[in-house]
Amino acid sequence: MARRYDTNDATDRTTGLREAASAVRRGELVVLPTDTVYGVGADAFAGEAVGDLLAAKGRGRTMPSPVLIGSPNTLHGLVTDFSEQAWELVDAFWPGALTLIARHQPSLQWDLGDSRGTVAVRMPLHPVAIELLTEVGPMAVSSANLTGHPAPEDCDAALNMLGDAVSVYLDGGPTPGIVPSSIVDVTGEVPVLLRAGALDAEELRTVVPGLEVAN
Repeated sequence: MARRYDTNDATDRTTGLREAASAVRRGELVVLPTDTVYGVGADAFAGEAVGDLLAAKGRGRTMPSPVLIGSPNTLHGLVTDFSEQAWELVDAFWPGALTLIARHQPSLQWDLGDSRGTVAVRMPLHPVAIELLTEVGPMAVSSANLTGHPAPEDCDAALNMLGDAVSVYLDGGPTPGIVPSSIVDVTGEVPVLLRAGALDAEELRTVVPGLEVAN
């Protein structure tokens, strides 16, 4: 039976974050609010749990899960060949709605799907998400919806779609909006905007003037 906690209530928030962290460590799924939409997450290093996440969404391995982190410092252990321009984007827009696609460390023991040596990583601008990520470390997190359905802006929508496939729901109330994060590929010499979301090319170019936009 899934458990739900109101993170706007101080007591419920403390209990909910403790239960969510325990669930993640057991290899179970949790739903958490972010600064874009609600996400469903699992320990990024627990391959079976990530598989359960993809299965709960009805999503195949060809669409690997992004990873959320609680601090930019975590990047040092996750990525390699991270350019100065990539760090400038981190400094300017994290925490926030910017996802960076980078090459991950070859030594990492994780299976996020068919990622071909890269990882989509972001630090969300949401206190509940950051607190959980700080406690448990990197999490594979995808929007908490069934594939093909709208991404949920509130906990009810996530619960209605994912039900008891998730152990703990952290209800932070409605999210600020459904505008997705912008996605920038930093695996090459020049950053490339793959998807314009909350940040457009003009805003990103105030930090990285040479940013290119994918066709």
